[in-house]
Amino acid sequence: MTSRINPIVLVVLGLALSRSAGAQIQRQDFLIPGGAGRLHVREVRDHRHAKPKNLILLHGGGPGGVPSFDLPVPDYSLAEDFAKRGFRVFVMDVRGWGSSTKPRAMDPPPENSAPLVPTKEAADDIATVVNWVVRRTHEKTALLGWASGGHWACAYASRGPAALTALILLNTLYSVNAPWELRASMQDRNDPEQFDRHAGGYRIVDRSGLLRRWDASIPAADKSRWRDTAVADAYLSQTLATDGTPRRIPPSVRIPIGYQVDAFNLSLGRPLFAARDIRVPVLIVRGELDFWSRSVDVSSLARELVNSPKVETLTIKGGTHYLFLDRPEHGRSQFISEVLNFLM
Repeated sequence: MTSRINPIVLVVLGLALSRSAGAQIQRQDFLIPGGAGRLHVREVRDHRHAKPKNLILLHGGGPGGVPSFDLPVPDYSLAEDFAKRGFRVFVMDVRGWGSSTKPRAMDPPPENSAPLVPTKEAADDIATVVNWVVRRTHEKTALLGWASGGHWACAYASRGPAALTALILLNTLYSVNAPWELRASMQDRNDPEQFDRHAGGYRIVDRSGLLRRWDASIPAADKSRWRDTAVADAYLSQTLATDGTPRRIPPSVRIPIGYQVDAFNLSLGRPLFAARDIRVPVLIVRGELDFWSRSVDVSSLARELVNSPKVETLTIKGGTHYLFLDRPEHGRSQFISEVLNFLM
């Protein structure tokens, strides 16, 4: 398909057939106006379903949307899993991530700017993508947010958008002043109640950094018993391919750190949104072995969603932060099943 440009949307890759033989999956990549320039959205659809429901998948503060949700590994694309089950799936990148435009402040060294892409900007980008999806499909949409994508999604949902049908949150922090193992790595050395003022605007992460926390959370010496080696390899290559800067040695990717500031503040009980303003059904899922969220986040958020018509919570036994990329028996299959039960 030939690329075309108009005031509404830029089609950057056209149509691509599924990697699964015989399936009727199609992928189409778009850049739409928004954020710091343009926002990347990938549509994944199974044309055997005549009237699919919409679902947006929202990454967290690590890799962008495609490395998280649409890896080129058979049976490990969450987007394809939901598409096969009757959803028209949209994988988005917040500004600064994936193939979305990166803020200009990410061009100079990180110490030249304050932390980039706070929750408000991420929520603005979600609004842009949701509105585009509704215009494109003439249907409302559900939204699934992973990790920081969860509190970004909540901030957006608290604005009361009419286009939203449901919210699924995976391994998400909430504003509870409780112990958090990552806080010490982010606090200012002179004022532990504040985020590190010398952190800069973004971080540079290499291959080992992308896997460090995942490896540490897998309770097996042989990580391949828990996570397919092909998944880890694709996760790395797809993530590193999204940063089109001059070659760095070792290969690495730039990631805005505004989400870290917001997570730090959430862990100290400083709210970013009012849960009472969320008025759609909400499913809150946490992996038992997650290093990012805490069990108190699940219970506190569920209790404060007083205007949601339905709130369900689930802890997946043995699930890690990356459970939907782990082997099916380690949380992936259960997560997909529970989300489908909630949305159908």
